[in-house]
Amino acid sequence: MHKILNIAIAVISSSILLASCGNSTVQKDDSLEGKKAQLTALKDQQEKLGKQISTLEAEIIKADPASAVTEKAKLVTLTKLAPDAFIHYIDLQGNVDAENTSYVSPRGQAGVVRNVYVKQGDAVRQGQLLLKLDDVIQRQQLATDMTRLAHAKDIYQRRKNLWDEKIGAEVDLINAKNDVDQAENQVKLDQEQLEFTNVTADISGVVDNITIKVGETFTSGGQQLHLVNTSNLKVVVQVPESYQERVRVGTPVKIDFPGLNNKEITGTVRVAGKVISASRSFQVEIKIPNDRDIRSNQLAIVKLQDYAAKNVITAPVNTLQTDEKGKYVMVGITDKGKLIAHKRSVTIGQPYADKIEIKSGLEAGDQLITDGFQGLYEGQLITTQ
Repeated sequence: MHKILNIAIAVISSSILLASCGNSTVQKDDSLEGKKAQLTALKDQQEKLGKQISTLEAEIIKADPASAVTEKAKLVTLTKLAPDAFIHYIDLQGNVDAENTSYVSPRGQAGVVRNVYVKQGDAVRQGQLLLKLDDVIQRQQLATDMTRLAHAKDIYQRRKNLWDEKIGAEVDLINAKNDVDQAENQVKLDQEQLEFTNVTADISGVVDNITIKVGETFTSGGQQLHLVNTSNLKVVVQVPESYQERVRVGTPVKIDFPGLNNKEITGTVRVAGKVISASRSFQVEIKIPNDRDIRSNQLAIVKLQDYAAKNVITAPVNTLQTDEKGKYVMVGITDKGKLIAHKRSVTIGQPYADKIEIKSGLEAGDQLITDGFQGLYEGQLITTQ
C-alpha cells in the first residue's frame, strides 16, 4: 500500500514539475495579442493538470479508500437554455431633419428692416408677414408712375375724342394708347417692387432662428431668418459602404433619442442613397411621425436590422472562452450522481449586445454555466447552492 502511495506522490510531483517547465515555455509578450496567447496556454495547462490530478486522486482512493478526502464543489450559476428569436442590428448615429425648411430671403433687393413681426419659436402660416423693409423709394416711384399713367390716359382720351369726330391722325391715337399701356405696366412693376418690401413666410412652420433686427439690412443668401416645418420629420444617417448589401429600402429600424426617456420609434428605411460619399458611406432616410418632443437636428441613435433568426440558441458573450481548438463554454452535467463541469466546443454566429448566436454545440435544455465558469476544468465538482 505504501508503495502505491509513494508512486502516486512521485507521479504528482513529476506532473507539477512538468507543469512548471511548461510554464517556462510560454514566451512573455507584453502586447495584447501576446497576453491573450499566454492566457490561452496557461488555461490549457490548467485543464491538463486538473485531469491528471483527478485521475491520480481516483487511483489513490481506489488503492487506499481511507485516504479519500471529500472534494469541495465550486459554486456556480446554471441557466437552462431554450430557443428564442435573435436579431442583429447595426448601431449608428444620425440626426433629425425636417422635410421642409426655409432660409427666408428678400424677394427683391436687400433692404433695411423697419418692422419685425415674429420672434423665435413663433408658429407661422404660409404667406404670413414676417418683416417689413424700408419702402420709401418704392412708394415714391409708384407715385411718380401713377401720375404719368394719369397723364397718359388723359392724352389718350383727348386723342380718342378727336378721332371719334374724324379729327387727327390714327397714328397719334395709336401712340397715345401705347403710352397708356407702357405706363400701366410700369405701375404694375412698381407695385410688385413695393410688395417685395413685405417679407412673408413661404412655408408654414416654426421660427427656428431669427437674428435680424430693426435698422439692419436684410440680405439674400444669409441665415438671418430660418423656418422649420416640424410636422414632417425624418432621420438621416450615414451608413458605411460595407453594409450596402444589408441595408436597403424597407429595412426595419429602431430609433432612440438621447435625453427623451422611453422614446423609441420603429419604422423602415424609406430612402437608401445610391452614391458613396468621400467618407465611404451612403445616406439613409427614415420618416418619423410628428412628435412635439422631437426637434430638428436632434441626435438619434439608429438601429438598422440586418439579420434575424427564429428558434436559435444564444449565450451570454462573456461565457465564451477560447483554447487551441477554438471556442467553448462550460456546462453542468450529472455524472454518477454528481454535478460536474463539462467543456463544450461551440460554433458561433452573429453577436449583438451581450448575446451571441450559437450555431452548434449547445441544445435546448443544456445547463450553461453563466457565473463561476472562470477557472473551471473538465470534471470539476460544482454546486448551485
